[in-house]
Amino acid sequence: MSLEPLLSQIEPDGKIPPVDQWNPSHCGEMDLVIRADGSWVHEGTPIGRPRLVRLLSTVLRREANGDYCLVTPVEKVRIRVEDHAFLIVDAECEGEGDSSIWWLTTNVGDRVALGESHRLQVSETPQGEPVPEVAVRFGLAARLNRNVYYRLIELAHERKPRDGQALMELGLISDGVWQPLGRIDAEQA
Repeated sequence: MSLEPLLSQIEPDGKIPPVDQWNPSHCGEMDLVIRADGSWVHEGTPIGRPRLVRLLSTVLRREANGDYCLVTPVEKVRIRVEDHAFLIVDAECEGEGDSSIWWLTTNVGDRVALGESHRLQVSETPQGEPVPEVAVRFGLAARLNRNVYYRLIELAHERKPRDGQALMELGLISDGVWQPLGRIDAEQA
């Protein structure tokens, strides 16, 4: 399937349209893969234009059955995602102490404030490594990129686990909410 018919239906202003409210009946598949490294590959060729990737990302959503789809008011096409649709490529902190807010930026330009509605959650990558992810929008999540993950680990606080395990939790507080980054053996802490 060609990208041209789909692109003609998308507004180029970069705003996120209400894809969660669109339910077109036409459905198909497209040879588009979002790789675990964040690259987008169409018919075997990497998409090298960041603006095109951003444009496509604005009409991406994850269905209740786990499928990833590009959606417009008149068309819905399924694509493949190896791990998560997005990567967190930057993190910045505003404020200090428990009232500070961590802002995360994805590889496609979304900014998410960690807090009650956007929490880090540790899950396994396809290679079985426990790495945090955060919900972004429309059922889509972003995995922390390695450099951001290591940077946040350097700034992490330790706390005793609440589930009675012997592992110490590492994490940050953002907007007054604990954001887990992982666990380590208490003896390593």
